[in-house]
Amino acid sequence: MTPPAWTRHAIWWQVYPLGFVGAFPAQTPPQPDEHRLRRVADWFDHAVELGASGVALGPVFAARTHGYDTTDHYRIDARLGDDADFDHLIEQAHRRGLRVLLDGVFNHVGLDFPRYRRALHNDTAARWFRRDRGTFHTFEGHPELITLNHDNPDVVDYTVDVMTHWLGRGADGWRLDAAYAVPQPFWATVLPRVRDRHPDAWFVGELIHGDYAATVRDAGFDSATQYELWKAIWSSLNDANFFELDWAMQRHNAFLASFAPLTFIGNHDVTRIASRLEHPEHMAQALVILMTIGGIPSLYAGDEFGYRGVKEERAGGDDAVRPEFGSPPAQLAGRDAEIRALHQYLIGLRRRHPWLYEASTTALRLDNRRYIYRSRHGDQALIVALNVDDAPLHVALADLGTARAEVLAGSGAPPQQVVTELTVEPHGWRILRPV
Repeated sequence: MTPPAWTRHAIWWQVYPLGFVGAFPAQTPPQPDEHRLRRVADWFDHAVELGASGVALGPVFAARTHGYDTTDHYRIDARLGDDADFDHLIEQAHRRGLRVLLDGVFNHVGLDFPRYRRALHNDTAARWFRRDRGTFHTFEGHPELITLNHDNPDVVDYTVDVMTHWLGRGADGWRLDAAYAVPQPFWATVLPRVRDRHPDAWFVGELIHGDYAATVRDAGFDSATQYELWKAIWSSLNDANFFELDWAMQRHNAFLASFAPLTFIGNHDVTRIASRLEHPEHMAQALVILMTIGGIPSLYAGDEFGYRGVKEERAGGDDAVRPEFGSPPAQLAGRDAEIRALHQYLIGLRRRHPWLYEASTTALRLDNRRYIYRSRHGDQALIVALNVDDAPLHVALADLGTARAEVLAGSGAPPQQVVTELTVEPHGWRILRPV
């Protein structure tokens, strides 16, 4: 399979709509006539100014609580609005050249899913759900999430129909939630049927661990979430252990040989990167890594402003990382403005070097606190230097295999300067292009 050509240039801005518009949690759920989904579209100019090429949405379909307990896959959640609001969002996105990725939960459904309610006294409906010794199976022990029976052809047909319905309404692809929990033959049956009708659609499976490449191949995904690399980025910066990052980079190279992973340093399910990192100045380095390696990068809304939030393993533990947003910011100052400017610059750098989509990385210098790597595809290359030590990093470029390089960006670095030696201040970074 060849992924759609447009994904080679994709940079996602991810939004969790129910939290973004203040619909969940909320003491009084919004009504459809509040049309809150349109508030997401109000931020599309911001996404474009940031440099994103697409908007990755969290759940927008009818649900009781957080959206991952789907009640009706064919209906927009009433707390967000209605079909007209979805059409407005698609139209506003496509007008700006933004793709739209939907979040599909096809591993499980919520307690209010009509067939589950009938399943308690109807055998035909009951066959839609997985059962263990007569008891309906729940997803990872959550009693409100009922696992679908993926061996049932009716579930296959239903999933195909839901996916094609919304692609026909203008969506450009699907993030497949909890894809790791669904039998791979199910996806291998569903996705070809969907692609037959929408060959330009893109499908990314949520994978957390395991053999990513084999799962992508056997399930038929175009991509998968790169949780291994996400963990290695923040962990190596916190622990001053770039060996962990280099190991993950080598794994990442292997994945790139068969697919382009979805890379990220933040999303709706994890502690925000600004809260995760022990040194605030290392947020820039995390972003530099994200924007200079192979794959398809995704930015979680709010990270470009340095938002903070800690995920906790408890009821309501996701709320801090899924806050409500107000109106798009007209002016920013101080640290917030600096963080957004850095995001804009590095995303712009990424877009000016589209070959990074399939670039592999090689360590040029590696120790616990200093890491210099080269990202390369064909004749194109960048050199990235990271320093989390309290002392400066000095190295002759000749020792890195190149005589001269142009400084493209860095902490305290004048751009466009051509150098033969590399100096990086304590807790600093550089991006260079060999010349």
